[in-house]
Amino acid sequence: MSTQSQRFTQFDDIVSSLGSIRQVLREPMQSVIDKQIDHIDAVCRSIIEKTPFIVVASAGANGYPDISPKGDPPGFVRILDEKHLAIPDRPGNRRVDTFKNLLDNPYVAIIFLIPGKGETLRVTGECRIVRDISLRESMAIKGKVPDFALVVHVERVLIHCPKCVIRAGLWEPESWPDATSTPGIDEAMIAHAKLDLTPEELYQAAVEDGAATLY
Repeated sequence: MSTQSQRFTQFDDIVSSLGSIRQVLREPMQSVIDKQIDHIDAVCRSIIEKTPFIVVASAGANGYPDISPKGDPPGFVRILDEKHLAIPDRPGNRRVDTFKNLLDNPYVAIIFLIPGKGETLRVTGECRIVRDISLRESMAIKGKVPDFALVVHVERVLIHCPKCVIRAGLWEPESWPDATSTPGIDEAMIAHAKLDLTPEELYQAAVEDGAATLY
C-alpha cells in the first residue's frame, strides 16, 4: 500500500466517485448551473468595484494548491474589459508562491468578499504576470507603483449564496470568538521558524528588511 493511500486508512466509507456524492446530494437546480457565465457583466462589476478583499487560489505543475489573500481600498481589482481583470501586487513577504505557481500553471480562482455582504463572487481564468508600466502606474497608491500586476482572462464567473457567511456569523460581531489570546504573526513566525528572537526584535528586522511596508 502506498504512503498516500495509508494516510486515510482510519476512515470508513471514503467517497471515490461523483455518483456516490449525487446519491446523497441529488442534482442541483438548473438555475444553479445556468448562473455561471464567462464574462464580467453589470452584476459582477457592481460587486468587484466595491470589493476590498479577495482570496486568490493557484496550483503548481504538480497540482499542489496555494491560497493568497489580497486587500486594498474597494475596487482595487481593475476591470479592464468584460474579459480581463488586473490585480496589483503590493509588498508582501516575497515568497512569491502564487507567481511560482503561475509560471508553471497559469490558472487562478478568485473569491471576492465585501464586508457586510453575504454573497461572494468567484472568478476563474487564465492569468499572466505583467509589468506593463501604464497599467501599473494606473494602480499606484500613495505614489507607490506596484512592481507587478496579475492580469486574468475571465473564463468562469458565478455568485455564491450567502449560506456559509450566515452560518459563520461572519459580519455579526456578537458571534465572533474572543481571539485576543490567539498568536499573532510574530509569535507564529518565532515558533514555526524556530527563531531566537523576541517579537520586538523580529518586528525591527522586518522594518529594516522593508517587509513591514504597506505600499
